[in-house]
Formats: sequence, C-alpha cells, structure tokens
Amino acid sequence: MKKKLLSFLKPALLLGVSAFLMWYALKELDFEKMWAEFLHADYGWVLVSLVMGVLAYLSRAIRWQMQIKPTGYHPSVRNTYSAMMIGYVANLVLPRMGEVVRCSVLRRTDGVPVNTGFGTVIAERIIDMVMLLMAIGLTFLIEFGRIQTFFLSLVSDKYSNMEQSMSSLYWLFWVLLGLMVMLLVIGLRYLSRLRKNTYFRKAVDFVKGMLKGVFSITKLENQTAFWMHTVFVWGLYYGMSLVVFYALPATSGLSWGAGLSVLVVGSLGMAAPVQGGIGVYHLLVQATLLLYGVPKEAGMAYALLAHTSQTLLVVLMGVLSFMGSMLRKQRSARLHPSKPRAETHEINR
Repeated sequence: MKKKLLSFLKPALLLGVSAFLMWYALKELDFEKMWAEFLHADYGWVLVSLVMGVLAYLSRAIRWQMQIKPTGYHPSVRNTYSAMMIGYVANLVLPRMGEVVRCSVLRRTDGVPVNTGFGTVIAERIIDMVMLLMAIGLTFLIEFGRIQTFFLSLVSDKYSNMEQSMSSLYWLFWVLLGLMVMLLVIGLRYLSRLRKNTYFRKAVDFVKGMLKGVFSITKLENQTAFWMHTVFVWGLYYGMSLVVFYALPATSGLSWGAGLSVLVVGSLGMAAPVQGGIGVYHLLVQATLLLYGVPKEAGMAYALLAHTSQTLLVVLMGVLSFMGSMLRKQRSARLHPSKPRAETHEINR
C-alpha cells in the first residue's frame, strides 16, 4: 500500500511543481495581448518545426541502432524508434522513467538486455551533454553581453555573492569525496564476503552489461555516420527553435543568435526533473527573450507554441508507436501460435 502511495505521490508532486511554475509564469501577463499573438501567428512555421522534430527523432533512432549493434544485437530502426518514442511519453508521466521504459520495450521486441540498452542510453546522454556544452560555449561567444546578464541574474538570485557559491560547492565536493572514500574502504574490507553474495554478483553482472552498452560507442561500424547523425539532430533542434520565431510577429525579426540562446536555455529547461520541462522551460525561454526586447506576453506565447506543439507531437508519435508495437505482437502471436501442452490421461483398469 505504501509503495503504491509513493508511486502516485512522486509524479503528482512533480506535476504540482510544474503547475506552480506555470502559474508563476502566467500570473502577471496580459492574456488579451498573449491571445492576440496566437491570433496573428503563422502556423505554417510551426508545421515546419514539427517536420524537423520528426526528422530529428528518426535520426536519433538510427543513431541508437548504430550504438546497439556492436553489443551483438540487431534491432530494426522501426523498433528503436518505437521504443524511444514510448520512452519519451513515459517521461511526460515521470521524469527519467522513459530511459528504463525504452530499454524494457527493446528487450521485449529484440531481446536486448535492459542493462546493455541502458548503457547505450547513458552514452547517448553523455554525447548530448557534450553537444549542449558546445552550444553553450558558442552562444557565449556570439551573444556574450546578453547571456552574461541572464546567467549572472540567475546566480545572484540563488547566492548573495560568488564567494558563498564557491564555498557551498567546496563543501559539496568534500562531502561527496568523503562518502566515496568511505564506500571504497568498506567495499575493499568486505570484498571477499561480497563476492559470495548472490545479489552482489547480480549487481556486478548488471554493471558489466551496462558498461558494454556505454563503450559500444568505441566499436561503431561507421563512426563518421554516427557523428553526422549527432550534428544533424542538434542542427534540427536549433532549426526548431529558430523557425517558430517566424510564426509570431513579435519574434519574427530576431537573429539566428537569439535562436541559439533559446536552444541552450530551452535544453536546460527540458532537462529539469519535471514532466516535459513544463514551467521551467517556459520561464527560462520567456526570460531569455526579454533580453532581446520581446515583451513578456509574446515571449510566453512563443514558449507555449514551441513547447506545446512538440509535446503533442511526442504524445502522438509515442501513442502510435505503442499501438504499432501491440499490433505487431498480436500478428506475431497469430503467425507463431504456442503449441498446446499434451494432456495425459490415466486409464483405470
């Protein structure tokens, strides 16, 4: 009963946080002005961003397939795409649950162990983090004045001064280091006993399989194609942020540098531990567009348009992928029915 309650409370709490952030972002806005932005929007550009989204997800599915192949499994692009989109929908219910869900779906369809699949997802996230850091660096070079103001305001809201910030980080570093040393000492002291423990051996096997997935990136058949897909995906992410500018009168004149800024802060917002980055994404994007002279109402209209359209796309593609997966499973069951067990009858003489 307690587990069921906790499983309900966690997503409900995160959804409550998202709802509060959305309320906070909308509470001082003039809804008539924001509605006017939607009325004068050119939704053709939103459609273009959705097409870019479809291409980006397809490219990610191909890239994930390339990561999995060196582990000895060969799922089809259709299956990696379906598993990935179902996982994205799961993230809208409970953040970070989607990574486990997509690996579980791929285990059911292609027999890829969950730990191996999860290892490839970890490698994928590391690559995405590197790409995001590169985007942040490029944004600072191009839009240094505006971005500096934005990030300094974020830091000043959280810390009274930089010395206090660094002090907190030092304390956190030493606490984490102490915990790691303590766990290492305990592990070495009881290593011989742990090796005999069944759960410990299972944990070791799980980690080995996961590392196999992580390091599959070093054994790719075509490294060039893999990295081209990576650049292609992030180029589409940038394009998705940029073309929605042209949908609204207030943002149609913004530069490509502004699109890069929105890509960076939007990615940070989507990485927040709330369902789909709801609330966090909108606040960050709205604040960024203010730096470019876009009114609050127009900035929120852009955030709502960009985020809602992509979220609906993910839901649609995820639901279709789930339905397709279930239909393929039923078709497979009809083509390969399980043989009934032979019944034995005893004859009493």
